[in-house]
Formats: sequence, structure tokens, C-alpha cells
Amino acid sequence: MHSEATARPKTAAPRAVARHVERSYPLWFYIPGGLVYVVLFIVPTLLSFYFAFTRWTLFDSTFVGFDNFIQFFAEPGLIGSLKNTLVYGVVTSASKVVLGMLLAVLLSGPIIARGYLRSVTFFPVLVSAVGVGLTFQVLLDPFNGVVNQVWTAITGADGPGWLTNPDLALLSVAAIDVWKGVGLATLIYIAGIAAIPNEYFEAARVDGAGAWQQFRSIILPLSFPATSTVILLSLIGGLRSFDLIWSTTQGGPGFSSDVIASVIYKQYQAGFYGLSTAGNVILFLVVTAIVYPLSRWLNSKETSL
Repeated sequence: MHSEATARPKTAAPRAVARHVERSYPLWFYIPGGLVYVVLFIVPTLLSFYFAFTRWTLFDSTFVGFDNFIQFFAEPGLIGSLKNTLVYGVVTSASKVVLGMLLAVLLSGPIIARGYLRSVTFFPVLVSAVGVGLTFQVLLDPFNGVVNQVWTAITGADGPGWLTNPDLALLSVAAIDVWKGVGLATLIYIAGIAAIPNEYFEAARVDGAGAWQQFRSIILPLSFPATSTVILLSLIGGLRSFDLIWSTTQGGPGFSSDVIASVIYKQYQAGFYGLSTAGNVILFLVVTAIVYPLSRWLNSKETSL
């Protein structure tokens, strides 16, 4: 009896502490953030869904049902832009995962000027996408660009039209996107690697594991939360990308680097606001249909580790 009496307070105390932690923030504490979320996200989203079914201007709107969606799907370049959007999203996200992981492993090791190299790797993330696009438009100029001048000096042949060749334009912009965004992926991976307890590496070294074995058996599986974060952020950014593509190629040459976002912007330019709003709704649904199940799958893999 005495042992039971003394045991109850020990089990009750953690529960009381847990309840105290759960209730440490009152309900009103969440109201400001909730209002900002409703005003800046929920309301514009609902309004965009409504205006997608109208022909609207700044002063009036006319309900037209599904006409905007039918017309948008009849766009001649839509299938090509959808394909380009998927290719761009997959290429950029996969490249950022691989390069981000490799750079993070390198910059987490005992190398000279590690802090400086981390800063250099992250610096492109801070630069405006439009600024990056205009800069690379000059660097990749097929006649006077520095890249092709170096290419000619090394190979003796004329360099390719990185942004003017229909077969290279989309992948060239994707490479620029990777250069600009890999710093964020690297930072996320560095944080993920730093969170791995050092005891794992010490035990691996005692067992005679080399660098490759430590990477494969410790870093790769235990940094999976960072991997899932990089995949989701990079894929969402790639599927929604517009500013970098528009500032470098404007969807050209022809329609070879057009993505859904650039098609939508062209409709805005032409004054078809309801049609472009319908395109935004379609893009929202496409991104959600891809990212949501992927997120659920990655979370299930993460919890099973």
C-alpha cells in the first residue's frame, strides 16, 4: 500500500506539467496571427476562386461560369507550359537536394575558412531573382557574353545559345535557379547534420567506418527531415517559378521555356483578368495535387525512421 501511494504522485506530476505546458498560451494569444492569416491568405484565396468564374475589371465583374477555365485549357501553349513547369520543378528540386547535401557535408567538416565559404554559398539566396536573371542574361549572351567568350577560348568553337536555343533555354534557367537557391538547401542540411548527436560518429569511427560509410549509414538517414523540407520547398518554388524565367527568357524563344505562371502573366498583360485568375486557380490546384500527397508520404517515411 505504501509503495502504491508513493508511486501515484510520481506519475501524476509529469501529467500536471504537460497540462501546464499545453495551456501556457491562452486562446487570445493566437488571434493576431490568425487574423493576419485570414486577411492575407484565406480571403484572397476565396476571392480568387470567385473571380475565376467572372470577367472582371477594376470596377465591375460579370459571372461567366466555367468559360474562363474552358478558354484557358484551350490555350495552344498550355500543354507545353505544363510540361515545362513539371520538368523545371523536378530538375531544380532534385539538383538542390543533391548539391545541397554535398555542400552541407563539405561545409560541416573541418575545412579552412568554413564560415566564409558558408556565407559565399548562401549569398545568392539574398539577391533578387530579377537581378540574377538580368545578370545571367548578360553573362550568357551568345555573342558578347563572358561564358561564351571563355567557351570559345577553351574549345575554339562558338558557344551555344544558352537562352536563345529552344532545346537549352529551360534547362539553362533551371541551372540559374539551382545556383541561386542551393544556398538555402545547404543551410537546411547543415542544420540537419548539426542536430545529429556526435556519439553516432564517434561510435562509427571506433568501429572503423570511413567517411563514405558514415555518410551512408548516419548522415543520409538521420538528415531525412532536412531532405523532406528541401524537397517540398524546392518543388513548390519550382512549380510556381516566374520571376527568374521572365527576367531571362520571357518564356522564349517561342514558347520553349513558358511555364504556367508565365502564361498567366501574359493573360494579365493582354487584359484578360478573369482568364488569368482562372489560370492562378488551376496552378494552385496543380501545386496542391502534387505537394500534398508528397508531403504526406514524406511525413510517413520520416515517422517510420
